Amino acid sequence: MIKVKKRKILLLPGDGVGPEVVAEVKKIIEWLNKNKSLDFEIDQDLVGGAAYDKHGTPITDEVFYKALESEAIILGAVGGPKWDNLEFSKKPERALLKLRKELKLFANLRPAICFKQLVDASSLKPELVSGLDIMIVRELTGGIYFGEPRGIKPIDNGERKGINTHTYTTSEIERVARVAFDLAKKRKNKVTSCEKSNVMEAGQLWKEEVQALHDKEYNDVELNHMLADNCAMQLLRNPKQFDVIVTDNLFGDMLSDEAAMLTGSLGLLPSASLGTKDKNGSMRAMYEPVHGSAPDIAGKRIANPIATILSFSMALRYSLNLDKEADNLDKAVQKVLDDGLRTKDILSKGTKEVSTDAMGNAIIACLQK
Repeated sequence: MIKVKKRKILLLPGDGVGPEVVAEVKKIIEWLNKNKSLDFEIDQDLVGGAAYDKHGTPITDEVFYKALESEAIILGAVGGPKWDNLEFSKKPERALLKLRKELKLFANLRPAICFKQLVDASSLKPELVSGLDIMIVRELTGGIYFGEPRGIKPIDNGERKGINTHTYTTSEIERVARVAFDLAKKRKNKVTSCEKSNVMEAGQLWKEEVQALHDKEYNDVELNHMLADNCAMQLLRNPKQFDVIVTDNLFGDMLSDEAAMLTGSLGLLPSASLGTKDKNGSMRAMYEPVHGSAPDIAGKRIANPIATILSFSMALRYSLNLDKEADNLDKAVQKVLDDGLRTKDILSKGTKEVSTDAMGNAIIACLQK
């Protein structure tokens, strides 16, 4: 076998179940190094609450610079009740926002796929979700989460006022819409753009700029506009009408969580946060499961590692250009589900409960076949 160029992968397990699920990805990377001559260079460090406990900050400069030098970042989860009362700048989640903003990870890809083995786990009727495959593209570095001015300040009558600013520019809208259109071309060729153009000027600009880009560069892709609140309703009423949904930071946060629950378990859903490609075609990117840190089950070896493993599959595909290896990993996940193996969150009658590490081992066993 020919050795390929060594590439750096940074593992940031984080808090709660993060270390348990990222450990399974690390085993898969090590298996690929040994059996497929991929020679990944693995580094691992603290982030979130774990970093705060040791260093007094949710992410150190050293870890941030490691992220800058890595081809892909695999993050577990951050946060938990233990750190709820910290000042805002010290909260574990600030590490995520810093990484997204400073690495310019502007496009968040969240697939919502209903695995055929888990149709009955969805809260919707099987006929509504069977075969469901939606990709939500969320703008990640603009909008109300980053707009200025922001903060809480006293006002003259003795009350306090909370301020957040929702703002977007043409270039911020165009670059994320371009990601959505390019993805749609490889799928069912349909994009639904969601905003609140009826009540928000930023939403009106969003609609106009997405339409203008479509007319100029992507008129071969079907484009529909939908108000975000209607989209939330339609996801429950008829989710299979959607292919790619593109929306802003705030609405994307909400709609992607809603779409995730159509599938039956957050423990199965990956995500990718992508930056701009440089002149060599490479880009910074971070991959993480959709689920949170789940501190209530941390250390019990019952967390589902599949979402994190599928996040690594997305890294193989989008950052490392290893489509074949990504396909094989996706097939291995499908095979263990076909074999009836389940972690506690997706356990049902007639299936076998396995631990976090046993699920990871079973997926590696399928890769070996």
